[in-house]
Amino acid sequence: MLGMCRGRRKFVAASLALIFIPALTWLYLSSANFTVKPLPLSPLDPQSSVLIGAAAEHQDLALRLRDVEEHNHALRREISLPPRVPTHSSHHSNSRQGNQLHTHSTEEGTGDSEAKKGAASGNSSDCVPQPVVNKCETIHIAIVCAGYNASRDVVTLVKSVLFHRRNPLHFHFITDSIARKILADLFHTWMVPAVHVNFYDADELKSEVSWIPNKHYSGIYGLMKLVLTKTLPSDLQKVIVLDTDITFATDIAELWVVFHKFKGQQVLGLVENQSDWYLGNLWKNHRPWPALGRGFNTGVILLLLDRLRKLKWEQMWRLTAERELMSMLSTSLADQDIFNAVIKQNPFLVHQLPCFWNVQLSDHTRSEKCYKDVSDLKVIHWNSPKKLRVKNKHVEFFRNLYLTFLEYDGNLLRRELFGCPSETDHNSENLQKTLSELDEDDPCYEFRRERFTVHRTHVYFLHYEYEPALDNTDVTLVAQLSMDRLQMLEAICKHWEGPISLALYLSDAEAQQFLRYAQGSEVLMSRSNVGYHIVYKEGQFYPVNLLRNVAMGQVNTPYMFLSDIDFLPMYGLYEYLRYHVWTKGHAPTDFAKWRTATTPYRVQWEADFEPYVMVRRESPEYDRRFVGFGWNKVAHIMELDAQEYEFVVLPNAYMIHMPHAPSFDITKFRSNKQYRACLKTLKEEFQQNMSRRYGFAALKYMTVDNNS
Repeated sequence: MLGMCRGRRKFVAASLALIFIPALTWLYLSSANFTVKPLPLSPLDPQSSVLIGAAAEHQDLALRLRDVEEHNHALRREISLPPRVPTHSSHHSNSRQGNQLHTHSTEEGTGDSEAKKGAASGNSSDCVPQPVVNKCETIHIAIVCAGYNASRDVVTLVKSVLFHRRNPLHFHFITDSIARKILADLFHTWMVPAVHVNFYDADELKSEVSWIPNKHYSGIYGLMKLVLTKTLPSDLQKVIVLDTDITFATDIAELWVVFHKFKGQQVLGLVENQSDWYLGNLWKNHRPWPALGRGFNTGVILLLLDRLRKLKWEQMWRLTAERELMSMLSTSLADQDIFNAVIKQNPFLVHQLPCFWNVQLSDHTRSEKCYKDVSDLKVIHWNSPKKLRVKNKHVEFFRNLYLTFLEYDGNLLRRELFGCPSETDHNSENLQKTLSELDEDDPCYEFRRERFTVHRTHVYFLHYEYEPALDNTDVTLVAQLSMDRLQMLEAICKHWEGPISLALYLSDAEAQQFLRYAQGSEVLMSRSNVGYHIVYKEGQFYPVNLLRNVAMGQVNTPYMFLSDIDFLPMYGLYEYLRYHVWTKGHAPTDFAKWRTATTPYRVQWEADFEPYVMVRRESPEYDRRFVGFGWNKVAHIMELDAQEYEFVVLPNAYMIHMPHAPSFDITKFRSNKQYRACLKTLKEEFQQNMSRRYGFAALKYMTVDNNS
């Protein structure tokens, strides 16, 4: 409801009465221990793998893998030196060296037909110096990503690329509006040095490919790679194109250097398809699109964009697709069918990549032949709708490789690239300047620093779908939680049927535990109007007000009900707050008056006032200086009062506090004298800021006796 106060129109804040009930018994989530392996030097050598728990220190993994990287780096330097005596040494003896830049004719893939000699030309090499990538050269990567699930998958891909990389990277994402929102926020808060990101609107490209009937599960987005020459910047000469279900086990620069091996009119770098799909013998009457031999898989593509444009690629693939669709009627494998049909007519376009650049784990795969022939697998491709449940006798090895990066601490990937000129991000530069101005000898330094910590954030971690009611009274419940409160989610969802925005403070490993928990819960999976936003752990304090601000920032209804995860709304509260009587907001109560009240009534702000309130979506954010326990809600209510919000109590509405063990932060507050002293200092500074911002009207905040 609207309220007039002190000459200014404000949407009022209101609170719920709180009823405390005896302790209830709750089922707590049991954290499963997943066993993962660090990357071995040889994929099939069990002695080279060390089992580590999902909760093990990620730094240990990083050290182990860094040792492997340094070893391989030394090998690369040795390999790059000219041989003393040119010889045609055994290919297999060289292939045993990990992560080398050489490619050898015996590793060209699994095809050996005469029809593919033209496509595979230029792959074999003698013992001569090989081209290398300049250490400061930017590697360009293009990825089509649409929707919530693909956005999660692409994070694991990016982690694996960032872990091994030694070059600046530039990601080009072709996205729908959902993935763009998620990835833009993620990269903005990730703040990885020497990484640039551009987005291209997939919705604007749909008309380019929507005329192609497609049966592939990726839908229209599975055809977007066909229009990259038109979509990407005209001055971009080459790019590596990746599917989202890819995991790198080596430096992507090794793949980038393969562009130097292209000869003649070769413009596409592809790995042979490792299934029998294009041979047409998978089942009776199976009729695939035309392909050269086994065909090629488009999960990993090297595109020479400038040459493709000169060859009029757009016209080439369109004419081929139109011709084949006259008999095929639709594509089964999206862009891959059309790429292969073009290559069938023009085999000279292809530079065949060794099989280890795209080890395919589909249901009908011959990938085992690849890793029997070579000792070094560089890219794993989960190109089956079943993903990690694919049938492969070595699937545990590949799954552990994937899980290593799935649960790897992304904060460790914020490492600088040394020896290259850095283009400092303006926001990063300002942040560093602010942090440098803090006094490290200040006993409250850690508290002050936390206020400016940028936490990596992944909004809409799960699918979300909700359109607010048209009557302009819809309200979203806002709360925050950590892993130890996860068991309270189902109860909240049962009591509040309306939209919910939740910020979860989790590590990368905990985020995957949450995902498994949510996907196994009928209650949570039955709800599409709950937005789950992951704020990744960093620092020693619980950033409670940052979490609240993140959750508030994703609200798409006119009103939001600011609650906590351990308070259970009464049944029907969501519908009650939308009722036409409730147009003024929400605030705490005088319990004696509330028990007999039949109509809403106003209350005045008092010291230490911290009600759970319903306010307009445009209300002020929480002050980030307050972390952990103490004054985080009190300061916010004070801010509302200073901005002349009215507090109105709503009768016949209440919440129930769910009992739980004391949090780690409240324990620190009670046991640590310095913690309490710093909180007192922060409170005084906040009150002084209020006085400067609001003048005489804020004098009362300076004079009250605050006991919290």
